[in-house]
Amino acid sequence: MRFEHLGAEPRIHETAVIAPTAVISGDVTIGPDCQVLHGAVITSEGGPITLGASVIVMENALIRASATNPVHIGDNTLVGPMASVSGATIGDEVFLATGTRVFNGAHIDARCEVRINAVVHLRTHLAEATVVPIGWVAVGDPVRILPPERHDEIWDAQKELDFPGYVFGLDRDTPDLMVQLTERYGSSLARHVHDTRLD
Repeated sequence: MRFEHLGAEPRIHETAVIAPTAVISGDVTIGPDCQVLHGAVITSEGGPITLGASVIVMENALIRASATNPVHIGDNTLVGPMASVSGATIGDEVFLATGTRVFNGAHIDARCEVRINAVVHLRTHLAEATVVPIGWVAVGDPVRILPPERHDEIWDAQKELDFPGYVFGLDRDTPDLMVQLTERYGSSLARHVHDTRLD
């Protein structure tokens, strides 16, 4: 399913194969020989998304851009089932395994591997050919790659990255943080009410 969103329509190369249950919305460019499988969602929320050549987006993966964080995915990259990429730049020949999460402002250079259920956090940079082990967390720039049981160290690095400030423009110490966050984000997402289905 293709949707016009905020006046922008997806541009899909004639050799790309898009499953009928995939959703492609807004300012999205899909390059030659890409495969987008069932249940995948590629949605531009105000910023562009570009998939290079021969990118594979597997079942139920989510790729989302924002006005401040576009998405670029390089050639011959695989986005695994149930993986999520939000506002990140991904290089060529990258492997994002099942259930991986890549957050806003992250940069993953060529030939990296982010293995099953691993996380590349907000504004984190993975240099070329870096591997994030199964279930581990990559955080910061310079990057620290930590197992999940080292939560205190992960949290120390995350605090400096300021997720609510960077993504939503809100101070973490705001007493009604979640009220303001959901009102602001909900208002932005409500713009989909004017989307037009193209197929």
